[in-house]
Amino acid sequence: MKKIVLIIALFFSVLAVQAQTKTVPNQPADKPADEQESLAKDYLSQIMKVALSATSNMKLFHFVYDWIGTPYRFGGHSKKGIDCSAFTKQLYSDVFNLDIKSNSRDIFSMVNPVAKDELKEGDLVFFKIHSRRISHVGIYLGDNRFAHASSEGVKISSLDDAYYSRYFYKGGRVLEEFKKELEPSGGQ
Repeated sequence: MKKIVLIIALFFSVLAVQAQTKTVPNQPADKPADEQESLAKDYLSQIMKVALSATSNMKLFHFVYDWIGTPYRFGGHSKKGIDCSAFTKQLYSDVFNLDIKSNSRDIFSMVNPVAKDELKEGDLVFFKIHSRRISHVGIYLGDNRFAHASSEGVKISSLDDAYYSRYFYKGGRVLEEFKKELEPSGGQ
């Protein structure tokens, strides 16, 4: 795993250097950044096995990429160890500027349920694993894949995996009323 992280870090370092030194005659100055973004999308698409589009939220994918491999720790909320609800809460705070609740059942109370086939990038996925109550949450990335803090650490899994398919409960999209409550108030 450390080798993979090192290779990925090296890849992005090379991209950064190329973006700073590469010039294309008669092209806008921001062309290297566009090319870098395109390369990053292609690379993240391959790593996460999700087709990133021009409208994909790159902040979401970079956040997930940065946390992959973080160990699982019940009640944890840092890179030293994190659980599924803390990971989801941190992602929603950093990526969407939303302060959501801090456990999977309470987070579910903040969403409008969404059918599996209607999930969109950034939606939440809920599971009832060995329980009659919601016990696990993750963030949908597209192509039936989701990011979550599992017992194996932060990773990307597929809703098509037999295990997750068996325990999948519902998808959810944060209700507008919670988004409005969190928007900054009038001018500063």
